[in-house]
Amino acid sequence: MHRQIAGRLTGRITKWIVLVGAVVIVGLMAPLNAQLIDVQNNEASSWLPESAESTKVLEALTGTVDPNDIDTLVVYHREGGLTPEDLAAMDAQAAEIAKVEGVTKEGVLTPATAEQAGIPVKLVSDDGEVANLAFTFNFGADGWLSIPDAAKEVRDIAQIDGVTVHLAGYGGQAADASEAFEGIDTNLIFATLLVVIVILLFTYRSPILWLLPIISAVFAYMISGGVVYLLAKYADLTVNGQSQSILGILVIGAGTDYALLLVARYREELRRHEDRHEAMAYALHRATPAILASAATVVIGLLCLVFSDLNSTAGLGPVLAVGVTVTFLVMVTLLPALLVICGRWIFWPKRPAFGSDEPTGTGFWAKVGSAIAPRPRRVWIVTTGLLLLACLGLFKLDPSGLAQDEQYTKEFDSIKGQSLLTDHGLADTSNTVQVVTNTAQAGDVAAALSDIDGLGDPSQPAEIGEGRSFFTATLGSDMSSTASFDAVEAARDAVHAVDGADALVGGGSAFYLDTKIASERDNRVIIPIVLVVVLLILMILLRALLAPLILIGTVILSFGAALGISALLFTEVFTRIGLFEVNDGFAHADPGFPLFAFVFLVALGIDYNIFLMTRVREETAQHGTRRGSLIALSSTGGVITSAGLVLAATFLVLGSLPLVFLAQLGVAVALGVLLDTMIVRSVLVTAINLDLGGKIWWPSKLDRDGHEVTTEQPRDEPEKVSV
Repeated sequence: MHRQIAGRLTGRITKWIVLVGAVVIVGLMAPLNAQLIDVQNNEASSWLPESAESTKVLEALTGTVDPNDIDTLVVYHREGGLTPEDLAAMDAQAAEIAKVEGVTKEGVLTPATAEQAGIPVKLVSDDGEVANLAFTFNFGADGWLSIPDAAKEVRDIAQIDGVTVHLAGYGGQAADASEAFEGIDTNLIFATLLVVIVILLFTYRSPILWLLPIISAVFAYMISGGVVYLLAKYADLTVNGQSQSILGILVIGAGTDYALLLVARYREELRRHEDRHEAMAYALHRATPAILASAATVVIGLLCLVFSDLNSTAGLGPVLAVGVTVTFLVMVTLLPALLVICGRWIFWPKRPAFGSDEPTGTGFWAKVGSAIAPRPRRVWIVTTGLLLLACLGLFKLDPSGLAQDEQYTKEFDSIKGQSLLTDHGLADTSNTVQVVTNTAQAGDVAAALSDIDGLGDPSQPAEIGEGRSFFTATLGSDMSSTASFDAVEAARDAVHAVDGADALVGGGSAFYLDTKIASERDNRVIIPIVLVVVLLILMILLRALLAPLILIGTVILSFGAALGISALLFTEVFTRIGLFEVNDGFAHADPGFPLFAFVFLVALGIDYNIFLMTRVREETAQHGTRRGSLIALSSTGGVITSAGLVLAATFLVLGSLPLVFLAQLGVAVALGVLLDTMIVRSVLVTAINLDLGGKIWWPSKLDRDGHEVTTEQPRDEPEKVSV
């Protein structure tokens, strides 16, 4: 930021204008932020790639099969066998359930009505211990919001003494998912803010200074949520529960990071300038380029997600990019205004007095730099070796997908119901394949499916117009299991081989399979794009080639080490200590996990290298690369470490949501951020800088051959800034 602009932005009058403007904007956006959950789109069509076969089936069945239908099961279980009285009670309850708002006019299918109608579906297990009712919910486009209340009403009806009852199928899963995301717009944010406040109290050692970064972060969250709401409502931006949860975490974490860097630089300048307005102008001028570069890296990295095949992932990028952009603007306008309005007393009890010594020159990170300096080559070689060793844990990572009973960190009701059905030889009748074919070949297509393991008998084909028909067949395995995927792939191979049928296979398991295929494609395509984009940003920022290449290499190494250690934690630690209720611990991961972890770790992890290296470049102009690296480490070490702790803690808060994917993502990102701040940035990058010296700026002339190149004023004679 130009010195004059920085000075005017925090002038004696303009600081109040900035504050009033921020309050007005928040007043307008806060109500919209509160309505963000109302524009969420958690339907399958909001996640699927448009080219997926299951998407084409959904489109073909539009007008015939309502995409808002939610097939639901009520599962009854009595040890030793259900009695005739139990079955009679089930029939009576079915009549009551049919009256629940949202249950379709087809009503409830019971064992008795299925037998009377000659419907070939098995609703009672051979051992007589388990039986189920089947029906369909339909709330239109508001299914996600309406199903919790309807599910509670069904559970209140379905009660029999001595019988355990579970809500399963799509309806049960939707109700559980709604519970998992319950309070996401408040509880998660409050938990995150609490964690950040505690860390800021320890960092600042001030009972009041923490208020200003927190106020600014809350303003940024309110404004960004309002902007995302408007984009979702009027510009078709896809927002779902997952993207909303990550938005709050990212805004508060990144905002606090930017605040830590700015406050540290402001405190530094208060020791050099008697006038706090001038000190802030100089601090903004020096800190904003690093903050801008950091925010731009994150924003552009996130926008690379628009190249995703998955609509949910493609929508996540813009949602989070909006959050980071708004956060940057708030932190370089509102926060500086609040700081200069409050004055030096806000730092109480340790106010940075004019002319006092800068404590970072003899602090912990100055000592770390002194320890690295004598043998930097040995340090970076050993550090690299240890990180490579940690990367071996990647062999334990299995991103093949999460089965239904592995998607949550606790055993939800629908999972218990599904397990009972599986253990007692009953099929989840809500899990079907949907086959669309030309009517003339419908019989041949149905016959082609007859020998596929795990697939039930096809229903009678029904015409859907334009010479096309469809039918269904029940899958006997878990919706997102490998067995179901194998059955769907076998079904597709079989029907595609029928000449002239133009047959397509969709349904729940097909949706999960297509999501997995798209995620694997996104991993191959988006990861290289992000690397190239980040490299270009670093080249522009540092005006060099070698340093950006080195930094990219260290971030990739950090990413590999973080995922390797995380995989060991998932498979060897969490499982053994029973940290969560999932059956197999964290034996598997979602196919999209590596991509999400990579984007966050690279985009956020490079932040700390940007904070460090922009300061190294600034100090190199006066002191040369080696001395400048030590000064930069001692000056930024404390603030970057604090920023890393804040960001790591905020992502760990994701673990409070009972979703395995978010728990794994939170652990991996938190671990990667800590590696970046504690080891990669402080030890590895500093050691390489000290070893290579001025060569890191190649092909720039900065510090070429060890000669200092400077066009800036000496630091002890700061330029006067108009405020």
